[in-house]
Amino acid sequence: MTEQAPAGPQGRVETNGINVIAEGERKGRPHDLFWPWTAASISVFGISYGAFALSYGISLGQAVVASVVGIVGAGLLAGLVATAGKRGSAPTLVLSRAAFGVEGNRVPSAVSWLLTVGWETVLTSLAALATATVFRELGWGGGDVTLAIALAVVVVLIVAGGVIGFDLIMRVQTWITGIGVALTAVYLVLVLDRIDLGAATALPSGTTAGVVGAIVLVATATGLGWINAAADYSRYLPRGASTFGVAAWTTAGLSVANLVLIGLGLLLAGSDPALGEAIGLDPIGALASLLPTWFLVPFVVVVVLGLVGGALLDIYSSGLSLLALGLPVSRPVAAGIDGLLMVLGSVYVLFFGEDFFGQFQGFLITLGVPISAWAGIMLADLLLRRGDYDEAALSDRSGRYGAVRWPTLGVMVVGTAVGWGLVTNTYAGWLSWQGYLMGPFGGKEGEWAFAAIGVPVALAIGFAGYLLLQRGAVARTEGR
Repeated sequence: MTEQAPAGPQGRVETNGINVIAEGERKGRPHDLFWPWTAASISVFGISYGAFALSYGISLGQAVVASVVGIVGAGLLAGLVATAGKRGSAPTLVLSRAAFGVEGNRVPSAVSWLLTVGWETVLTSLAALATATVFRELGWGGGDVTLAIALAVVVVLIVAGGVIGFDLIMRVQTWITGIGVALTAVYLVLVLDRIDLGAATALPSGTTAGVVGAIVLVATATGLGWINAAADYSRYLPRGASTFGVAAWTTAGLSVANLVLIGLGLLLAGSDPALGEAIGLDPIGALASLLPTWFLVPFVVVVVLGLVGGALLDIYSSGLSLLALGLPVSRPVAAGIDGLLMVLGSVYVLFFGEDFFGQFQGFLITLGVPISAWAGIMLADLLLRRGDYDEAALSDRSGRYGAVRWPTLGVMVVGTAVGWGLVTNTYAGWLSWQGYLMGPFGGKEGEWAFAAIGVPVALAIGFAGYLLLQRGAVARTEGR
């Protein structure tokens, strides 16, 4: 294991990578975790997810229940994974070597890396598009030049944060949370008169499939979307930090803002079905259309800050996943590589791609299934593991965790295969093969077709399969 320098004060480049954080460098308290996760959650795109949830044809009450269950449940799962960071003081995709083996863990590391690079590309592109959209509404331009300038500013913010590292990200996320909360509160006040409780509560009830689909949607958009990075920001905490506090503050950070924003989206879309449809087609334009001209600039600030907050966490964690995959470079270099890929991807999306977001949404759903299977395995491993991780063995293929844990990889493969069979993916023609197990649920056109039940099923298979096959192996690695 390469010896690394400490994270250092804000503005100094962090050179800690996938190494275990030394005792003298561990710092902070569990409540510090609230800020980065809230900053990543406070995007006004949360309002859009409320409209998307109602698109499943369910009532306001059903949508509220689905949102609470999805948001808090997914946040809690991410919070539980975050406790591994405190116990092992290493990134998430290094700690999962205990379950997969040092070499076998390259498989989930690769999936995690692709997923985080993909998300940071999407968030960066959306931030640039949001700026151009609002500038067009103000009559300040909005063409390719505006888009290019917006992209350049967003990229500098994200890449600089990703390269400099942990301390700067934690500080910046605190600022983003404060500004985001204030501006979002103003937005809420300005759109209150668009809420018609009578119309929203009159929406007819939908099917069980619709409720399940809404739960999976909001869970994937919130806590489940961050679960493969959950321990990356708790790994600096002292070993004596409260385990309950780590889980609780991570859950709160991923839940509180989302509950408010998605709840607002439910009320707005439920009050005006036409607005709900418009949000589905153009979230930024539809949400901006509700505002007076004087608030459009603050609106774009809160949109961009929320997206930058998410992209900062993504680029930092994608760099760590790339290192866990085995790339022999330093953490800042890994973040720089991911930043370059993010820039190239964003340029393609904004200036050359046609229907890229639809294609990429299908790609993200596809990767979300194996990540869910991995998450189930990680949660089961945490449940079975009594002591802290063997730090040396996390980097030693001949150590107690071994090189490849084939039963674990087998569980992930089975969970992925079943999960892909239970999602219907129409976003791209090349993904139409998915959904091959939907026959008992009415087929690819039935009422369960778009409930995405493959995601929770993959998670359940990962969890139950690991408990069944690896209980004894975990006990042996701990000398029990």
